[in-house]
Amino acid sequence: MVTPTPRAPSATPLEEELRRLAGSVPDPELPMVSLADLGVVRELRILAPGRVEVELTPTYTGCPALESMAADIEAVLHERGIPEVAVRTVLSPPWTTDAISAEGRRKLAEAGIAPPSPGRASAGGPVPVALTVRCPHCGSTETTLLSRFSSTACKALRRCEACREPFDHFKEL
Repeated sequence: MVTPTPRAPSATPLEEELRRLAGSVPDPELPMVSLADLGVVRELRILAPGRVEVELTPTYTGCPALESMAADIEAVLHERGIPEVAVRTVLSPPWTTDAISAEGRRKLAEAGIAPPSPGRASAGGPVPVALTVRCPHCGSTETTLLSRFSSTACKALRRCEACREPFDHFKEL
């Protein structure tokens, strides 16, 4: 089930449907989670009949998947019959890992990626480094950092000392 982005106070049923469709787009780098799971679709507004604007906040400003996400959102809304779709990048407020839904965290873990600890970024200020990262394969907390960067900049590479399996950890931001 896709968790919809929180609705605007005056969202119409059509806006809610379009927001759900935009949010259902899989993340290009982490296809097991949707853009709604990641919490990157910030707003969707109908500007005029057949004309929609979507605000998208990347997980970080240099995210190479941003263009692909925008194109995929445009495609899904075009398929729904919206001829004019503008996807706008919004950097403020910045995205944090607190925006990842519980469902998104579950899907990451199910795919063998240790999700970020919840509630770390919402307090403001520096984000504490997770000292305990649970292995998504066996559940052990005896893990070792192998590299601060993995297949994407938002993940670190770790190894479980119990089962010896390497795994990605989605870093707290």
